[in-house]
Amino acid sequence: MGLAKYVIRRLLYMIPLILGISIVVFLVMYAAGDPIQIATAGNPSITEAQRQFLREYYGLNDPIPVQYVRWLDHFLHFDFGKSLYGGKPVNEIISIYFWETLKLQLVSILLAFAISIPIGVYSAVKQRSWFDYIFSGISIAGVSFPVFFLGIIFILVFSYQLGWLPSAGAHGAPQLWPVFGIQNPFLDELAHLAMPATVLTLAGLAYNTRLLRAGMLEVLRQDYIMAARASGIPERKILLKYALKNAIMPLITLLGMSIGFAIAGAPATETVFSWPGLGRAYVTAASRLDFPLIMGITMIITIMILVANLITDISYAAIDPRISID
Repeated sequence: MGLAKYVIRRLLYMIPLILGISIVVFLVMYAAGDPIQIATAGNPSITEAQRQFLREYYGLNDPIPVQYVRWLDHFLHFDFGKSLYGGKPVNEIISIYFWETLKLQLVSILLAFAISIPIGVYSAVKQRSWFDYIFSGISIAGVSFPVFFLGIIFILVFSYQLGWLPSAGAHGAPQLWPVFGIQNPFLDELAHLAMPATVLTLAGLAYNTRLLRAGMLEVLRQDYIMAARASGIPERKILLKYALKNAIMPLITLLGMSIGFAIAGAPATETVFSWPGLGRAYVTAASRLDFPLIMGITMIITIMILVANLITDISYAAIDPRISID
Protein backbone atom coordinates (compact mmCIF):
# COMPACT_ATOMS: atom_id res chain seq x y z
CA MET A 1 0.00 0.00 0.00
CA GLY A 2 1.32 3.43 -0.93
CA LEU A 3 2.08 6.07 1.64
CA ALA A 4 -0.80 8.30 0.49
CA LYS A 5 -3.38 5.49 0.81
CA TYR A 6 -2.02 4.54 4.23
CA VAL A 7 -2.28 8.14 5.49
CA ILE A 8 -5.81 8.52 4.11
CA ARG A 9 -6.90 5.27 5.75
CA ARG A 10 -5.46 6.31 9.11
CA LEU A 11 -7.11 9.73 8.87
CA LEU A 12 -10.46 8.07 8.23
CA TYR A 13 -9.93 5.86 11.29
CA MET A 14 -9.40 9.00 13.36
CA ILE A 15 -12.93 10.28 12.73
CA PRO A 16 -14.82 7.70 14.88
CA LEU A 17 -12.10 7.94 17.56
CA ILE A 18 -12.49 11.70 17.82
CA LEU A 19 -16.28 11.43 17.93
CA GLY A 20 -16.15 8.69 20.57
CA ILE A 21 -13.76 10.63 22.79
CA SER A 22 -15.82 13.81 22.46
CA ILE A 23 -19.03 11.97 23.48
CA VAL A 24 -17.38 10.37 26.53
CA VAL A 25 -15.85 13.66 27.71
CA PHE A 26 -19.13 15.48 27.10
CA LEU A 27 -21.09 12.99 29.22
CA VAL A 28 -18.50 12.95 32.00
CA MET A 29 -18.56 16.75 32.20
CA TYR A 30 -22.32 16.87 32.64
CA ALA A 31 -22.17 14.17 35.29
CA ALA A 32 -19.70 16.31 37.28
CA GLY A 33 -22.13 19.06 38.25
CA ASP A 34 -23.61 22.44 37.40
CA PRO A 35 -20.99 24.93 36.17
CA ILE A 36 -23.27 27.94 36.75
CA GLN A 37 -23.75 26.94 40.38
CA ILE A 38 -19.97 26.65 40.82
CA ALA A 39 -19.30 29.95 39.02
CA THR A 40 -21.76 31.90 41.19
CA ALA A 41 -21.21 30.10 44.50
CA GLY A 42 -18.96 32.86 45.82
CA ASN A 43 -21.44 35.65 45.04
CA PRO A 44 -24.38 35.67 47.49
CA SER A 45 -26.10 38.49 45.58
CA ILE A 46 -26.77 36.21 42.58
CA THR A 47 -30.37 34.99 42.60
CA GLU A 48 -31.68 31.71 41.27
CA ALA A 49 -33.47 33.61 38.50
CA GLN A 50 -30.16 35.07 37.37
CA ARG A 51 -28.57 31.60 37.44
CA GLN A 52 -31.43 30.33 35.33
CA PHE A 53 -30.86 33.18 32.86
CA LEU A 54 -27.18 32.22 32.56
CA ARG A 55 -28.11 28.58 31.93
CA GLU A 56 -30.49 29.68 29.19
CA TYR A 57 -27.88 32.04 27.72
CA TYR A 58 -25.25 29.29 27.45
CA GLY A 59 -27.78 26.65 26.37
CA LEU A 60 -27.23 24.47 29.43
CA ASN A 61 -30.95 23.82 29.89
CA ASP A 62 -31.26 22.03 26.57
CA PRO A 63 -31.18 18.21 26.49
CA ILE A 64 -27.65 16.82 26.44
CA PRO A 65 -27.98 15.35 22.91
CA VAL A 66 -29.08 18.77 21.61
CA GLN A 67 -26.15 20.46 23.34
CA TYR A 68 -23.72 17.90 21.91
CA VAL A 69 -25.02 18.28 18.35
CA ARG A 70 -24.76 22.07 18.68
CA TRP A 71 -21.20 21.77 20.01
CA LEU A 72 -20.29 19.31 17.23
CA ASP A 73 -21.61 21.73 14.59
CA HIS A 74 -19.42 24.49 16.02
CA PHE A 75 -16.45 22.11 16.23
CA LEU A 76 -16.77 21.21 12.55
CA HIS A 77 -16.56 24.94 11.83
CA PHE A 78 -13.41 25.18 14.02
CA ASP A 79 -15.31 27.13 16.67
CA PHE A 80 -15.10 25.90 20.28
CA GLY A 81 -17.62 28.40 21.61
CA LYS A 82 -17.18 30.82 24.50
CA SER A 83 -15.84 30.26 27.99
CA LEU A 84 -18.39 30.26 30.80
CA TYR A 85 -16.09 32.64 32.69
CA GLY A 86 -16.09 36.05 31.05
CA GLY A 87 -17.51 34.85 27.74
CA LYS A 88 -14.13 34.94 26.03
CA PRO A 89 -13.90 32.79 22.85
CA VAL A 90 -12.22 29.45 23.60
CA ASN A 91 -10.26 29.70 20.35
CA GLU A 92 -8.71 32.92 21.62
CA ILE A 93 -7.90 31.43 25.03
CA ILE A 94 -6.22 28.40 23.44
CA SER A 95 -4.22 30.58 21.07
CA ILE A 96 -2.93 32.63 24.01
CA TYR A 97 -1.68 29.61 25.98
CA PHE A 98 -0.79 27.35 23.04
CA TRP A 99 2.61 28.81 22.16
CA GLU A 100 3.77 29.10 25.76
CA THR A 101 3.00 25.42 26.36
CA LEU A 102 4.55 24.38 23.06
CA LYS A 103 7.70 26.39 23.80
CA LEU A 104 8.17 24.81 27.20
CA GLN A 105 7.30 21.28 26.10
CA LEU A 106 9.34 21.13 22.89
CA VAL A 107 12.46 22.49 24.58
CA SER A 108 12.26 19.91 27.38
CA ILE A 109 11.28 16.98 25.12
CA LEU A 110 14.03 17.60 22.58
CA LEU A 111 16.66 18.22 25.26
CA ALA A 112 15.71 15.02 27.09
CA PHE A 113 15.81 13.06 23.82
CA ALA A 114 19.17 14.46 22.69
CA ILE A 115 20.90 14.06 26.06
CA SER A 116 19.55 10.56 26.70
CA ILE A 117 21.09 9.07 23.53
CA PRO A 118 24.80 9.39 24.44
CA ILE A 119 24.10 8.60 28.11
CA GLY A 120 21.99 5.54 27.32
CA VAL A 121 24.46 4.19 24.75
CA TYR A 122 27.50 4.73 26.97
CA SER A 123 25.75 3.20 30.00
CA ALA A 124 24.96 0.07 27.99
CA VAL A 125 28.48 -0.21 26.56
CA LYS A 126 30.04 0.37 29.99
CA GLN A 127 27.58 -1.79 31.88
CA ARG A 128 28.29 -2.08 35.61
CA SER A 129 30.89 0.70 35.44
CA TRP A 130 30.89 3.71 37.79
CA PHE A 131 29.33 5.79 34.99
CA ASP A 132 26.51 3.24 34.60
CA TYR A 133 25.86 3.10 38.35
CA ILE A 134 25.81 6.88 38.73
CA PHE A 135 23.41 7.56 35.87
CA SER A 136 21.25 4.55 36.74
CA GLY A 137 20.88 6.03 40.21
CA ILE A 138 20.10 9.46 38.80
CA SER A 139 17.51 7.91 36.45
CA ILE A 140 15.82 6.05 39.30
CA ALA A 141 15.75 9.27 41.34
CA GLY A 142 14.34 11.17 38.37
CA VAL A 143 11.55 8.64 37.96
CA SER A 144 10.83 8.53 41.70
CA PHE A 145 10.65 12.24 42.48
CA PRO A 146 7.38 13.95 41.43
CA VAL A 147 7.91 16.88 39.07
CA PHE A 148 6.06 19.27 41.39
CA PHE A 149 8.48 18.36 44.21
CA LEU A 150 11.50 19.01 41.97
CA GLY A 151 9.91 22.28 40.91
CA ILE A 152 9.51 23.46 44.48
CA ILE A 153 13.12 22.51 45.28
CA PHE A 154 14.36 24.44 42.24
CA ILE A 155 12.35 27.52 43.25
CA LEU A 156 13.66 27.41 46.83
CA VAL A 157 17.29 27.01 45.74
CA PHE A 158 17.68 29.04 42.54
CA SER A 159 15.09 31.74 43.13
CA TYR A 160 14.67 32.39 46.86
CA GLN A 161 18.10 31.34 48.13
CA LEU A 162 20.42 32.29 45.26
CA GLY A 163 18.20 34.82 43.48
CA TRP A 164 19.46 33.74 40.07
CA LEU A 165 16.18 32.99 38.30
CA PRO A 166 12.57 34.21 38.45
CA SER A 167 10.23 31.86 40.30
CA ALA A 168 7.05 32.27 38.26
CA GLY A 169 5.59 33.24 34.90
CA ALA A 170 6.91 33.16 31.36
CA HIS A 171 7.76 36.85 30.98
CA GLY A 172 8.99 39.60 33.21
CA ALA A 173 10.82 42.89 33.14
CA PRO A 174 13.54 42.83 30.45
CA GLN A 175 15.60 45.39 32.34
CA LEU A 176 16.24 42.74 35.01
CA TRP A 177 18.41 40.81 32.56
CA PRO A 178 20.69 43.37 30.84
CA VAL A 179 23.50 42.41 28.51
CA PHE A 180 26.25 45.05 28.57
CA GLY A 181 23.68 47.60 29.68
CA ILE A 182 21.21 46.72 26.90
CA GLN A 183 17.71 45.53 27.74
CA ASN A 184 17.28 42.00 26.37
CA PRO A 185 13.77 40.46 26.32
CA PHE A 186 15.18 37.18 24.95
CA LEU A 187 17.31 36.62 28.06
CA ASP A 188 14.29 37.43 30.18
CA GLU A 189 12.27 34.67 28.48
CA LEU A 190 15.23 32.32 28.74
CA ALA A 191 15.52 33.01 32.47
CA HIS A 192 11.84 32.24 33.03
CA LEU A 193 12.10 29.11 30.89
CA ALA A 194 15.21 27.73 32.60
CA MET A 195 13.73 26.11 35.73
CA PRO A 196 10.48 24.59 34.38
CA ALA A 197 12.27 23.30 31.27
CA THR A 198 15.04 21.78 33.41
CA VAL A 199 12.52 20.02 35.66
CA LEU A 200 10.66 18.53 32.68
CA THR A 201 13.95 17.61 30.97
CA LEU A 202 15.17 15.73 34.03
CA ALA A 203 11.87 13.84 34.27
CA GLY A 204 11.95 12.90 30.58
CA LEU A 205 15.67 12.14 30.67
CA ALA A 206 15.16 9.54 33.40
CA TYR A 207 12.65 7.55 31.33
CA ASN A 208 14.52 7.95 28.05
CA THR A 209 17.89 6.87 29.43
CA ARG A 210 16.54 3.73 31.10
CA LEU A 211 14.57 2.79 27.98
CA LEU A 212 17.50 3.27 25.60
CA ARG A 213 19.96 1.52 27.93
CA ALA A 214 17.69 -1.53 28.16
CA GLY A 215 17.27 -1.57 24.38
CA MET A 216 21.01 -1.27 23.75
CA LEU A 217 21.80 -4.10 26.17
CA GLU A 218 19.33 -6.33 24.35
CA VAL A 219 20.67 -5.46 20.89
CA LEU A 220 24.33 -5.81 21.87
CA ARG A 221 23.67 -9.46 22.76
CA GLN A 222 22.33 -10.29 19.31
CA ASP A 223 24.25 -12.61 16.98
CA TYR A 224 24.59 -10.06 14.18
CA ILE A 225 26.43 -7.67 16.53
CA MET A 226 28.92 -10.38 17.47
CA ALA A 227 29.29 -11.27 13.79
CA ALA A 228 29.97 -7.63 12.95
CA ARG A 229 32.67 -7.46 15.64
CA ALA A 230 34.21 -10.70 14.39
CA SER A 231 34.33 -9.21 10.88
CA GLY A 232 36.52 -6.38 12.11
CA ILE A 233 33.97 -3.59 11.71
CA PRO A 234 34.94 -0.61 13.91
CA GLU A 235 33.15 -0.53 17.25
CA ARG A 236 31.89 3.02 16.68
CA LYS A 237 30.20 1.99 13.44
CA ILE A 238 28.67 -1.07 15.09
CA LEU A 239 27.20 1.03 17.89
CA LEU A 240 25.85 3.86 15.76
CA LYS A 241 24.83 2.10 12.55
CA TYR A 242 23.67 -1.30 13.76
CA ALA A 243 22.97 -1.28 17.49
CA LEU A 244 21.56 2.21 18.03
CA LYS A 245 19.38 2.08 14.93
CA ASN A 246 17.54 -0.95 16.30
CA ALA A 247 17.56 0.02 19.98
CA ILE A 248 16.19 3.52 19.38
CA MET A 249 12.81 2.38 18.05
CA PRO A 250 11.08 2.34 21.48
CA LEU A 251 12.54 5.78 22.15
CA ILE A 252 11.08 7.03 18.85
CA THR A 253 7.70 5.76 20.02
CA LEU A 254 8.09 7.60 23.32
CA LEU A 255 9.20 10.76 21.48
CA GLY A 256 6.14 10.62 19.23
CA MET A 257 3.81 10.17 22.18
CA SER A 258 5.55 12.96 24.10
CA ILE A 259 5.12 15.39 21.22
CA GLY A 260 1.51 14.30 20.90
CA PHE A 261 0.93 15.04 24.57
CA ALA A 262 2.96 18.27 24.40
CA ILE A 263 -0.09 20.43 23.85
CA ALA A 264 -1.63 19.00 27.02
CA GLY A 265 1.17 20.73 28.85
CA ALA A 266 2.48 19.66 32.21
CA PRO A 267 -0.24 20.69 34.67
CA ALA A 268 1.85 20.10 37.80
CA THR A 269 4.92 21.93 36.48
CA GLU A 270 2.91 24.80 34.99
CA THR A 271 1.01 25.21 38.25
CA VAL A 272 4.15 25.19 40.42
CA PHE A 273 5.90 27.77 38.22
CA SER A 274 2.68 29.72 37.40
CA TRP A 275 3.45 29.09 33.74
CA PRO A 276 0.70 30.50 31.47
CA GLY A 277 0.15 27.28 29.54
CA LEU A 278 -2.66 24.99 28.48
CA GLY A 279 -1.92 22.47 31.23
CA ARG A 280 -2.60 25.02 33.93
CA ALA A 281 -5.59 26.38 32.01
CA TYR A 282 -6.94 22.84 31.72
CA VAL A 283 -6.73 22.29 35.48
CA THR A 284 -8.46 25.61 36.12
CA ALA A 285 -11.19 24.83 33.58
CA ALA A 286 -11.79 21.40 35.14
CA SER A 287 -12.07 22.85 38.65
CA ARG A 288 -14.62 25.38 37.38
CA LEU A 289 -16.43 22.97 35.03
CA ASP A 290 -15.86 25.40 32.18
CA PHE A 291 -17.39 23.02 29.61
CA PRO A 292 -16.46 24.82 26.36
CA LEU A 293 -12.83 25.28 27.41
CA ILE A 294 -12.55 21.67 28.62
CA MET A 295 -13.94 20.37 25.33
CA GLY A 296 -11.75 22.68 23.26
CA ILE A 297 -8.48 21.70 24.95
CA THR A 298 -9.48 18.01 25.01
CA MET A 299 -10.11 17.95 21.28
CA ILE A 300 -6.81 19.70 20.53
CA ILE A 301 -4.98 17.14 22.69
CA THR A 302 -6.83 14.25 21.02
CA ILE A 303 -6.01 15.40 17.50
CA MET A 304 -2.37 16.06 18.40
CA ILE A 305 -1.95 12.56 19.87
CA LEU A 306 -3.56 10.85 16.87
CA VAL A 307 -1.46 12.83 14.40
CA ALA A 308 1.71 12.15 16.43
CA ASN A 309 0.95 8.42 16.36
CA LEU A 310 0.55 8.56 12.60
CA ILE A 311 3.85 10.39 12.13
CA THR A 312 5.58 7.94 14.49
CA ASP A 313 4.32 4.93 12.53
CA ILE A 314 5.49 6.47 9.27
CA SER A 315 8.91 7.22 10.78
CA TYR A 316 9.32 3.53 11.66
CA ALA A 317 9.42 2.62 7.98
CA ALA A 318 11.90 5.42 7.28
CA ILE A 319 14.26 4.29 10.07
CA ASP A 320 13.94 0.51 9.74
CA PRO A 321 13.60 -0.90 6.19
CA ARG A 322 12.27 -4.17 7.62
CA ILE A 323 9.06 -2.35 8.60
CA SER A 324 6.62 -1.76 5.79
CA ILE A 325 3.55 0.47 5.77
CA ASP A 326 0.45 -1.60 5.11
